[in-house]
Amino acid sequence: MEQKQQKNRMSYRVVALIIGLVLNAFGNALSVAANAGSGIWTAAAVNIAYWIHGNVGVILLIVGVCSALLNQVLIHQVDIPRFVGEVVFISCFSYFIDIFVAMFTKWGIPTLGLGWRMLLSILGVTIFACSISIYQRANLIMHPNDDTSNILRFMYLGGRATASQFVDFIPPIVMIAICYFFTRQIYSVNVGTLYSILFNGVIIAASDKHIMPHLYHNFRVSH
Repeated sequence: MEQKQQKNRMSYRVVALIIGLVLNAFGNALSVAANAGSGIWTAAAVNIAYWIHGNVGVILLIVGVCSALLNQVLIHQVDIPRFVGEVVFISCFSYFIDIFVAMFTKWGIPTLGLGWRMLLSILGVTIFACSISIYQRANLIMHPNDDTSNILRFMYLGGRATASQFVDFIPPIVMIAICYFFTRQIYSVNVGTLYSILFNGVIIAASDKHIMPHLYHNFRVSH
């Protein structure tokens, strides 16, 4: 526990944030391009889009803003810099995803056989789970959904990464169930999604120890 209480220099945390942001967009874009299942929050947005005939990007933005507002409730205070930072992260994240999806599409990944696409989807999920560990530890700005799991982990669940991920996955699973009730269809849920649900927390916990091990959890309630 003593190591976790240490803090890193701001320059190192900024580098970690940039690495985590780019890797997160890269991994998500790879799983999206492979079209064999992605993160559960993305899948929820896709199902909502099919239900209400909306735009997935706009829905992801709305869900992200709602998550950022929820985080204000979870930390029991109004933290404007935290909220603004999370909205900025969503904007940058979306920009990089567009770039990487276009790149992977140009490389022909969506046209590969199902077996290869499943492997690439799992690889993409693994990459973005590792990236979450990196920028959660840097704790400057992050995706609202990942900040939610970080808050749950350290304020409510005794530092357990796997438990916090499972709790964080409850809302999108409920969203998908509601959409299924109205549409009788489930979209964007495949092997990559199931892999993400089962192993996101495990990968994050392992990454905390083995990827950039000198990057400590610079967690605090208020930014």
